[in-house]
Amino acid sequence: MIAKTFQGLEEVLANELTEIGAEQVEIITRGVRFYGDKEMMYKANFRCRTALRILKPIQHFTASDADEVYQIIKSMDWSQYLDTKKTFAIDAVVHSENFRHSKFLAYKAKDAIADHFMEKYNERPSVRIKNPDVQLNIHVNQDVCTLSLDSSGEPLFMRGYKVEQTEAPINEVLAAGMLKLAGWDGQTDFMDPMCGSGTIAIEAALMALNIAPGIYRKGYAFEKWPDFDKEMLENLYDDESQEREFTHKIYASDISSAALRIATENVKSAGMSKYIELKHQPFQGCERPQNETMVMFNPPYGERLKPFEMDKLYEEIGSKLKNDFTDMSAWIITVPCETTDHIGLRPSVKYHLLNGSIECEFRKYEMFKGRRNDYLRDRNEGRTFPSQEEGDRPRRFSSQNPEDRKFSPVREDGSFVRVEEDTWNRNSNNENEQSEYQRRRHEAFEKEREYQERKSQREAEWNERRNERPYDRNRYDRDRGDFRGGEGRKEFRKREDRDDDDFRGRPRYDRNRDDDRRRDFGGRDNRDNFKRPFRRRDDDDENRGNRNFGGRRRRDDEE
Repeated sequence: MIAKTFQGLEEVLANELTEIGAEQVEIITRGVRFYGDKEMMYKANFRCRTALRILKPIQHFTASDADEVYQIIKSMDWSQYLDTKKTFAIDAVVHSENFRHSKFLAYKAKDAIADHFMEKYNERPSVRIKNPDVQLNIHVNQDVCTLSLDSSGEPLFMRGYKVEQTEAPINEVLAAGMLKLAGWDGQTDFMDPMCGSGTIAIEAALMALNIAPGIYRKGYAFEKWPDFDKEMLENLYDDESQEREFTHKIYASDISSAALRIATENVKSAGMSKYIELKHQPFQGCERPQNETMVMFNPPYGERLKPFEMDKLYEEIGSKLKNDFTDMSAWIITVPCETTDHIGLRPSVKYHLLNGSIECEFRKYEMFKGRRNDYLRDRNEGRTFPSQEEGDRPRRFSSQNPEDRKFSPVREDGSFVRVEEDTWNRNSNNENEQSEYQRRRHEAFEKEREYQERKSQREAEWNERRNERPYDRNRYDRDRGDFRGGEGRKEFRKREDRDDDDFRGRPRYDRNRDDDRRRDFGGRDNRDNFKRPFRRRDDDDENRGNRNFGGRRRRDDEE
């Protein structure tokens, strides 16, 4: 079988599969190949936190073009997987120069299955994109093709506990992978000061309690297979032997009240309200934890904030961590660019991950008092580390020994992993990958620099235009539009300087003139009282003649 995952989480997924009993585990690109029986396939879907889907290959072959793929798939015996009453769907993943269009390859594979049934039974199964009875996947690497049954159906990151999500939520599989990389085991408190929809906090609670992530799922694709064992799956659901107690607390907060409302609903849906404490507050207002706490959060990357806001935010993050979280560790997932380096702290560990299509770094910051070299010396004092030759006695670590520099502290238990001297605290020793990463980071720096230059240029142009003619509210020589005749713009004049012609033949109003103070209400001079006397329509009959109802009778005259 093949378990798919995100780039950078292959080793984490391999460890998960080994723990639940998978055999012959082998890491591949964005996935893990392993062997097991039907129960193992059910466990992989139900228990793996960092798997996106579990595929069961049914055919391996080589092909040079889409027509060859069509002929091979059409010749297969599909009676053991499909019948004419079932629905199916197929998707394709292509990494080949011979196959340029993945959707075209999926269409050819679909046609091959349909034509197979039409020739044999004169009837074909229907295609259904959403929730089909059989989900198929074809993977092409150059000329090597693998056709697989998708046992998961909906991707496994869709746990089932989310009621709603924020604008840019982190993926559940990525959140679980980050917790695994950070070594979270539920033995301390946990804090997420930018919780968003609460994904990291909920995954941390599930991991601390050792609750299977599939407990909330509605179902899997393998439940529609002919050989589905319902009792075996129910036993997995009912097995609570691996769950454990969690005596610590998880704190989650966010500056957005809307995000906190969504997080509250998701926490309640997952049944984790007992373990997760939610609070509406900005990161700058978080208090120092009283107990030992692991801090992990996913700050904005720049998609939702302007560059100057990003710079200020990351400066405040670094200042807050340095001043209020001393002697603790913080894990942050962010993009590797100049803006995020405003944190001002040097990460001790970096992992290269993908958050959707965004290339990110998962960084660990260790806060300490004083100088970094003194902190590292005190931390390493008294530790022993594995020697180069197998069987040698453990020796004390010395930074002066060149052989000791080849060990990088990347595990929480103090054990060291051997790496190359020029790749300290890096995940990959591949020079090509490192150079590609440096190239992408350089491009990110250049884009940020160009944006800042354009921004400064726009601000300078605006200031120059604004300073050409300063605003003066006391000036009366400004041009104003003449909206009476549409004759263009005329010079604005004071009221006292305008002629009577400006009022279209009407005399200019003058409050001091006696005629202008008079208001004629029905021929009477009502100079002292400007309000017209109120008169009811049915006060007397003689006034009815003054009202014209167009020949109609008044409403109150009708019987």
